Amino acid sequence: MPNPGLSPLALPPGSEESSCHVSMSLPSASQSQSRLKYVSLGVLVLQTTSLVLTMRYSRTLLGEGPRYLASSAVVSAELLKILTCLLLVFYDHSFSVRALNRVLNEEILNKPMETLKLAIPSGIYTLQNNLLYVALSNLDAATYQVTYQLKILTTALFSVSMLGKRLGLYQWLSLLILMTGIALVQWPTESLGGPSSKPLSAGSQLVGVIAVLIACFSSGFAGVYFEKILKETKQSVWVRNIQLGLFGLVFGLIGVFVYDGERVRESGVFQGYNSLTWTVVALQALGGLVIAAVIKYADNILKGFATSLSIILSTLISYFWLKDFDPTSVFFLGAMLVIAATFLYGYEGKRPAINHSKV
Repeated sequence: MPNPGLSPLALPPGSEESSCHVSMSLPSASQSQSRLKYVSLGVLVLQTTSLVLTMRYSRTLLGEGPRYLASSAVVSAELLKILTCLLLVFYDHSFSVRALNRVLNEEILNKPMETLKLAIPSGIYTLQNNLLYVALSNLDAATYQVTYQLKILTTALFSVSMLGKRLGLYQWLSLLILMTGIALVQWPTESLGGPSSKPLSAGSQLVGVIAVLIACFSSGFAGVYFEKILKETKQSVWVRNIQLGLFGLVFGLIGVFVYDGERVRESGVFQGYNSLTWTVVALQALGGLVIAAVIKYADNILKGFATSLSIILSTLISYFWLKDFDPTSVFFLGAMLVIAATFLYGYEGKRPAINHSKV
């Protein structure tokens, strides 16, 4: 899923210093850090898998009444994200209303140029979030999950061009493996039209794949752009997410009234909403915050493990529960290559930090 606010390849600023600090801490602090690492990864697996499956099910469930508007759900998620980040900033300042008001004035209102920098990635993230609804309306969860890992490639390329990062041999090899695996997953097959694939697969696979590809490129650019902004300023991730959310709310509302204005006038913004819809909204809003926790407490290898586990779970649940996915040997080969590439990229990505700390 989309991860607004952080690049899939980004390491937290000062990661070397934080690792040294942990190594010199008391054993209890180290154990607590380890627990937080695995808890955050567990939450990431649960959030990623649940979001993909519930979004897929909610967009293909045939029930009475109008289907909820994807553009409206994006706006609701942005609003919930803003409220959650406000609560986190409020918590960080000991629940002081005066301190919260001071932070918002100093970091957002009194720095309009800094705030405006977030308009670009926010607009792209809003587009990306809408595209993911389109993708999951047309693709089964397993195919979507594997294909969406192409964002690793796009983020790597933008990191090289925009941040001047250098990729090692293993990383370039992993990107080649990744492209091969995704090509195999999208390989056309005649076995997709079985009776078990009928109930939920009413959309166009081509439309779904195009939506995922555009989302991958937008995710790569916006993630690296946001990483660059984070490195240039000292604002907290929560404040930055509030700024992203504010612009996302504006862009999202424009999208609602431009693309779904007539339907909104007829049946309202929250038409078709139910408990499942609100679950999707909550999972999407909290996704970026979960990624922030994983970036803080984990590393690329464990993130790769979480991604791989999420792909496997999505595949199994798509086949056994949603029954909208007919696996083939070619798909499984492609999925295994994508998982292997994810691990390989994360492994190579961690080595520079280890070597740097030794020097």
